[in-house]
Amino acid sequence: MKLGNTIALRDLDFQKLSNYIYERYGINLPLSKKTLLESRLQKHLLSLGMTSFKQYIQHICIEEESPDVIKMVNLVSTNKTHFFREAEHFSFIQNIVLPQLSKDKTKNIKIWSSASSTGEEVYSAAMAIEQFIEKNEVNLAYTLVGSDISTDVLNVARTAIYNEVSIKDLPIEERRKFFLKSKDSNVKKVRINKKLRDRVSFKRFNLIQDRYPAAESFDIIFCRNVLIYFDRETQVNVIRNLTKCLKLGGYLFLGHSESLMGIDLPLKQRIHTAYQKISMY
Repeated sequence: MKLGNTIALRDLDFQKLSNYIYERYGINLPLSKKTLLESRLQKHLLSLGMTSFKQYIQHICIEEESPDVIKMVNLVSTNKTHFFREAEHFSFIQNIVLPQLSKDKTKNIKIWSSASSTGEEVYSAAMAIEQFIEKNEVNLAYTLVGSDISTDVLNVARTAIYNEVSIKDLPIEERRKFFLKSKDSNVKKVRINKKLRDRVSFKRFNLIQDRYPAAESFDIIFCRNVLIYFDRETQVNVIRNLTKCLKLGGYLFLGHSESLMGIDLPLKQRIHTAYQKISMY
């Protein structure tokens, strides 16, 4: 139903749409999120010339992963992050994890940011490693991959261009070392330097449906502040799949409001929401 320049989302259509999103992307949208979903999608429906959510639901169900489905996922997904978010994780990596991993001089440390959003998390990990290398005067090979379900945030991550205000709380030496300022003083943007950009790759990945990397692929996996959008069954499935991707002795980092309580996994908690894989499945 269209009312003026808005399109109302009926409860029945909301249920169909939320079920569609849950089944394909694991995002749990209770009825309390109806107004949020309505507001995020209204403009998109109007741009498509549609007059009802019923018409839109029929449209997106025609084929899997059409451009309009991807656009919907971009609009629905929540992407909130910043550099060195939950900083104790990065301190733990520098003080505990990297000293362990660097004992093997031939090792190529592999890190996966499984819900990388606009890239701040994965670039923060790269900066933490570079700081460790400089401080300890060691040679350390490493590669990082970031993934997300939203193509919009992945485009930001690949360009690695951010508002200057986003790094205001970083120490000035880190800002000088890892970020490039625009030559135009009126452009308040910064870009991650090429050395770090070359260490990182990004790809679209659906934690619910896509095929996970091979077992024992990564030394460190981040899955922070995404499980909160899944129901318990989906959380368990995602964490089990991620744990299989960890090498023995590797580390899994969750968000500070997330927990593995009640899930049987070969993981041991080392600090709050940081876990080490202690045995194989």
